[in-house]
Amino acid sequence: MRGLGLLLLLPLIGVAPIRVAPPPNIVFIMSDDHAAHAIGAYGSRVNRTPHIDRLAREGAILLNVFATNSICTPSRATILTGQYSHVNGVTMFNRFDGSRLTVARLLQQSGYYTGMIGKWHLGSDPVGFDRWEILPGQGVYMNPVFYTATTETTYAGRYATDVITDRGIEFIKNRPRNKPFFLMLHHKAPHRPWEPDSAHGALFAAKWIPEPPTLWDNYATRTDAIHENQQRIAVDLTRRDLKLAPPAELSSAESTNWLASKPDTVTTRRGRDSVTLTGEALARWKYQRYMQDYLATIQSVDDNVGRLLDYLDRSGLSRNTIVIYTSDQGFFLGDHGMFDKRFMYEESLRMPVLVRWPGVIKPGRRVEAMGLNVDFAPTFLDAAGLPIHPDMQGRSLVPVLRGRTPPDWRRSMYYRYYHDPGDHNTRAHYGVRTRTHKLIYFWRKDQWELFDLVNDPAELHNLYGQPGQEDLTRTLKVELRRLKGALHDEDQLANEQLPNGVDGPAARLRGR
Repeated sequence: MRGLGLLLLLPLIGVAPIRVAPPPNIVFIMSDDHAAHAIGAYGSRVNRTPHIDRLAREGAILLNVFATNSICTPSRATILTGQYSHVNGVTMFNRFDGSRLTVARLLQQSGYYTGMIGKWHLGSDPVGFDRWEILPGQGVYMNPVFYTATTETTYAGRYATDVITDRGIEFIKNRPRNKPFFLMLHHKAPHRPWEPDSAHGALFAAKWIPEPPTLWDNYATRTDAIHENQQRIAVDLTRRDLKLAPPAELSSAESTNWLASKPDTVTTRRGRDSVTLTGEALARWKYQRYMQDYLATIQSVDDNVGRLLDYLDRSGLSRNTIVIYTSDQGFFLGDHGMFDKRFMYEESLRMPVLVRWPGVIKPGRRVEAMGLNVDFAPTFLDAAGLPIHPDMQGRSLVPVLRGRTPPDWRRSMYYRYYHDPGDHNTRAHYGVRTRTHKLIYFWRKDQWELFDLVNDPAELHNLYGQPGQEDLTRTLKVELRRLKGALHDEDQLANEQLPNGVDGPAARLRGR
C-alpha cells in the first residue's frame, strides 16, 4: 500500500516512523428490493430489524439517498461504476460490459483483496474481484446454484440468504492477512417471488400487517402512466406470488400456466369454514399474503446481518471495518396499491443506507444531505484513501458521514427510467427531485406530474398545470434541463430496447 516504502526508510535515517492508520476494510451488504420503510431505524410500521438497526445506532443512517434508475441491473451497474445508466450503458436488463472501469478494479489495483458473493445480475463475469461466487441471473431461494469462473455448485437443502452469508464469512476468514479487504455481499432477498425459509415464514404466517394509507389510491389527478401500471396488489399478483397450490390433476405445463395467472377469486379457510374472496376482501387478503412473505424474507436477511456483525466482533475486525447496508432501490409495500418499483415515486426512489465506521462516524448520526447510488463508488475510494476517478459522476459521501457536508453539496437529483415497454407496463420517464418538490416527465406520453413533497409527501395531488404553479413549474423545468445537460444525457439510449443479457442458467450467461 502507499507509504510503505517511506515507513521502512525512516528508521534508517534516524527519523521516528509516523504511524499511518491502515486502510479500512469495507463490507458492502446489499439486499434486493428492501424498502426503507421496512427497516426499524427508518420508522417501519410493519416489522422490526434489530441487527440492521444496530448499524444506525453505532454509526449513521442516511435519510435521503435515492436510486437514479430504480431497477435491479441498472442500479448495480451504477454502484459499480459511479456512472448514470446512459453513461455506463446499462439502462434495463442488458449485459454489463466487464471491460469498463469499476470501483472493484481500482481497489484491487491499489492492494485490496476483493470479493463478490451473491446476486450479481449483470450477465458478464465479475471483473476486479480476487474471488467471486454468484447466482445465475435472479437465482432461487431454496437449493440455490452458485457459480465461479471454474465451478458450479448446488447447495442442496440450503437457503440462499444463509449460503451468501456463509460464503461471505469464509471469504473474510481466508483472506490474506497483509491486505485490507473489500467484500460485496449481495442478497437475493427480498426480491419476488418472496419465498421465506420455513422458520422465518412461520413467524409471519399469522401476523396481521398494517395497511399503508395509500393502498386504495385511485390515482386521481395523476397521468395516464400510473393508471396503466400492472404492479397492483388487487389485480396483478399471480397465484405463484400468493403461494396457492395448483389442483393435483393438472399436468406440469398446466400447473405452470395456472400459477402464472392472476386470480379474481380465491377460496381459503377461516377457522373451520371455507370462504371465497372477491373484490375488496380479496385485495386485502392478497396484501397480507404478499407482505407476510416479503417481511419473512427480510427477517432472514436481518438475522444474517447480525451473524456477520457478530463474526466481525469475535474476530477483532470491527474496529477497522466499514459496514454498509443498503438495497439496490426502494419498493412499494402496497403504497399506491402497488408491489414493485420503477416509478420515481418516493417509496421506489428512496434507498436505505446505514453505515458503521468506528472512530470516524459519530454513533447515532442522522444524515439529511441528499445522496445517490452514483455516489457509492467514489465513497469506497475516498474511504480507502484513494483518488476518485475522473470518469465517475458521483461524489464521495465521506465528508457527509463525518458531519462536514460541503457547502456546494447537491440540492437536487436527476432520475431516468427506460424500460418501456417492459415489466409491469411502467412508462418511461425522467425527472428532478429537490428537497421540497418533484417534477416527472413521461416523455413518450408528453405528460407531466408535479408534487409538493412538504405538503403532500404521499404524492397524491398532481399540481402540474394548476393555477398558481407556473413559476414553480418553470423553475423545476430549468433545473431538470440543467441536470440533464450537466450529466451528458443526450437521449442517447432513450429509444433503445436492449436485449436481456442477465437472466438464465450459468452456462448460457457464460456463452457455453
